[in-house]
Amino acid sequence: MNNNILIAFSFTLLAGLSTTIGSCIAFFTKHTNKKFLSVSLGFSAGVMIYVSMIEIFPEAQNSIVSVHGEKIGTSLTVLSFFAGMFIIALIDKLIPSEENPHELKLVEEMENCNSCNTKLLRTGLCTALAISLHNFPEGLATFVSAIEDPTLAIPIVFAIAIHNIPEGISVSVPIYHATGSKKKAFFYSFMSGIAEPIGALIGWLILMPFINETVFGIIFASIAGIMVFISFDELLPAAREYGEHHLSIYGLISGMILMAVSLLLFI
Repeated sequence: MNNNILIAFSFTLLAGLSTTIGSCIAFFTKHTNKKFLSVSLGFSAGVMIYVSMIEIFPEAQNSIVSVHGEKIGTSLTVLSFFAGMFIIALIDKLIPSEENPHELKLVEEMENCNSCNTKLLRTGLCTALAISLHNFPEGLATFVSAIEDPTLAIPIVFAIAIHNIPEGISVSVPIYHATGSKKKAFFYSFMSGIAEPIGALIGWLILMPFINETVFGIIFASIAGIMVFISFDELLPAAREYGEHHLSIYGLISGMILMAVSLLLFI
């Protein structure tokens, strides 16, 4: 168990700090590679949707049904799944759209705003705070998955890492153009990412004394709901906006295929 906790924390740290990849990309590019980003975001959505519905939801259902029986257990799983969606939707609702990390922007769009440094700095700082809030449920998803089954967590880490890269860009670019400091831009991007493993660890320590089959099942089902919501609310719309419609679908299907093959290999 202790070994799994260390692995889970490492995975969550890796996923969270992918925001710094976005930060570095923003320093060395003037234009967003729309086609690549479209396929990547679609791919991430495919992985998240497939693993949520094919692996995480059934596992949550099995845990709860083993304690409460088929009817109550299935009902509680479904309620937890939609509760996860409601939680992440509420977080989105409470964050203004201009600072919401799910409102992705192009690198060149943010660079062209450097006439309003104060507003840019505020946008970057608020985005960093918003991403930190968003990273808590995402970090918990990675952490709990890795503790239960490290092999299942690998594709989840990969998917979350991909979608954290544009979020890193949305923090670093406005701060860099407002202050002229790459160090400050990188620091705030780093801090928004590090909130993911720290938040996950705090969440796990709070939940650990209460963990049993029912609580585990509820958390897992909620995580599935969170990941599906993020895929449909953020990743797929952004993928379609950045590139051609078919590119996002190709990415989506590729993510599902890779996820399916990787799960078959561990049967």
